[in-house]
Amino acid sequence: MPTVEIPVEKSKGKVREVTLGATAADGGTRARTITVGGETGLPFLHFEGETPHRPVVAVEIYDQRPDEWSPLLLEAWGEVVDDPAAWAKAAVAAGADLIQITMVSTHPDAKNASPADAAATVKKILAAVDVPLIVRGPGLPEKDNDVLVAVAEAAKGERIAMGLCEDKNYRTIVAAALAHGHLVIASTPIDVNLAKQLNILISDVGLGLDRVLMDPTTGALGYGLEYTYSVMERLRLAALMGDSMTQQPMICFVGQEAWRTKESKVGEGVPSAWGDWATRARTWEIVTATTLLQSGADILVLRHPDSVKIVKKTIDKLMAK
Repeated sequence: MPTVEIPVEKSKGKVREVTLGATAADGGTRARTITVGGETGLPFLHFEGETPHRPVVAVEIYDQRPDEWSPLLLEAWGEVVDDPAAWAKAAVAAGADLIQITMVSTHPDAKNASPADAAATVKKILAAVDVPLIVRGPGLPEKDNDVLVAVAEAAKGERIAMGLCEDKNYRTIVAAALAHGHLVIASTPIDVNLAKQLNILISDVGLGLDRVLMDPTTGALGYGLEYTYSVMERLRLAALMGDSMTQQPMICFVGQEAWRTKESKVGEGVPSAWGDWATRARTWEIVTATTLLQSGADILVLRHPDSVKIVKKTIDKLMAK
């Protein structure tokens, strides 16, 4: 029989490599660094391009007890949710490659904790675990500025990733990153052109794009996942075709999105066909995460420890050549 030659597409572009964390040799205290990006082909098509760095999994923790979270999550983590440092240790033990700490307590509707309080919490977590950190503010641009400036100074040299860096506040956060050796997370509504524009703005004020992660904003299964997938795929295709301003590794806050859906949050008063609540909720996070892997996600931020294990096993399989 004649040999069938499989057509192979070769890309002229490449995703930038971005390194999180700094070891003692780099002026930090992390046991190791984590580098993402570097792809020269579409996700896991190993016959068409290289994927030099595997996607990684972060676990999201709060700086206060997350009473608004699903009881399934609170049960899974147990008493450690009352202590961010203990929670970070438990997350690393569960397999987290990185820790994301969200400074919820600094929100005016929560404790309205001070930037100094946030900085102290980050120092405790840096002392408790030796993996790289992602730090998110409370989600209000002005308060994010105050909090992240204080955190950047407290974590000087640790090469943390700070967010969210938006068009409303990017100048302040970028300045803090430049002053103290950190990365920023460029966050835009799910749109290719808006993502490109913010990357241009960040670059124009002097931060190298090797210190920028891109948050395209994601939707969960059944809540915009298909549209998210298509936009992320377009961003990755543009990057591989040589568009410099789309060549950033992508971070997806999967847990935040998946655990706010009705299917994950509600255990009673739903159709019996929905099945077991705990299984359904975890599945919602896992399916969202593994789908986004296929659209180019480099960092997945999850909440449930079981999801971490299953998603990492999936990455193992996808990375096997």
